[in-house]
Amino acid sequence: MRSNKPDAGQVFHALGDATRRAILEKLSAGPLSVSRVAESFDMSLAAVVQHLQALEGCGLVKTEKLGRVRTCRIDAAGLEAAGKWIEDRRPIWERQLDRLGDLLASPEDE
Repeated sequence: MRSNKPDAGQVFHALGDATRRAILEKLSAGPLSVSRVAESFDMSLAAVVQHLQALEGCGLVKTEKLGRVRTCRIDAAGLEAAGKWIEDRRPIWERQLDRLGDLLASPEDE
């Protein structure tokens, strides 16, 4: 179970794993059962479930169990947390890049 507010650090950590990014790509087409997600990967169902738990824990995936079937879908909350983190830092990065551009564009005095 995850906290109400996804943590950008956990989101970036989860996205650092190629398998988890591939799972998100697969779910981008729409909700799938855990077993359907696992069909695409050369690993045990238990390993896929662990990846899904990590994605769910940081707010990138939601799962819902209906009867014996657990369905997974993308959850925008984690992506929003990562996007907010990037947007909060964008002005700083842009100022630094502008300063670098000014430095590189200025004629050399020497």
